Amino acid sequence: MKRINILGAVMAAALMLPTTMVAQEKVEATVGADLVSSYIWRGQDLGGMSIQPSLGVSYKGLSLSAWGSVGIERTDTKEFDLTLSYNVGNLTIGVTDYWFAYSDKENKYLHYGAHSTAHVWEANLGYDFGVVNVNWYTNIGGADGVKENGKRAYSSYILLNAPFQLGGLDWEAEVGATPWATSSYAKASGFAVCDISLKATKEVKITETFSLPVFAKIGVNPANEAADFTFGISL
Repeated sequence: MKRINILGAVMAAALMLPTTMVAQEKVEATVGADLVSSYIWRGQDLGGMSIQPSLGVSYKGLSLSAWGSVGIERTDTKEFDLTLSYNVGNLTIGVTDYWFAYSDKENKYLHYGAHSTAHVWEANLGYDFGVVNVNWYTNIGGADGVKENGKRAYSSYILLNAPFQLGGLDWEAEVGATPWATSSYAKASGFAVCDISLKATKEVKITETFSLPVFAKIGVNPANEAADFTFGISL
């Protein structure tokens, strides 16, 4: 529980930091979907070709969003995530409820048993420094990974993201790592780099008034010695 208390203290302190922000005076909503050649998340291979819809609503820094993933193959794991977050200036605080429907297990959405739920609850704290975005994620409940001794790991993940432009494309360089032992990320026995990736996005003009964003991403997972190259289309 000590790690969770530390995270809570950091969140509370961050809320008291002086920031400059422009209030969002009206409700904004978004809807979209990605079609990806494979589903790679934090360096983990979670399925083949997938459709990933999203829906969100925000007001004055507070946002609620839904995201999902459904594989083309029936055996692929289905996923449905809900995220509640608050943004003030460059600081973001949020909580996500992940739900995974495995093809070989019973996956009742409304089942929240301490040791049998298919949900994972994760808290995150992030700050945008302009040149780089830094995010810390920690599982605070649900079907979390375990340490080598079998106890809950409070699995955590550190993500550094650096956006830039080059050659007429929008790029993102990412490095992600887990700080301590957990079975959630390639059975890490300690600090482990799980993802080093580079993503490029381009707007493909279809008509005079309509363009389609396409992206390609190269990733390497040093922790399990894996690599991937994915392609996607955003609608």
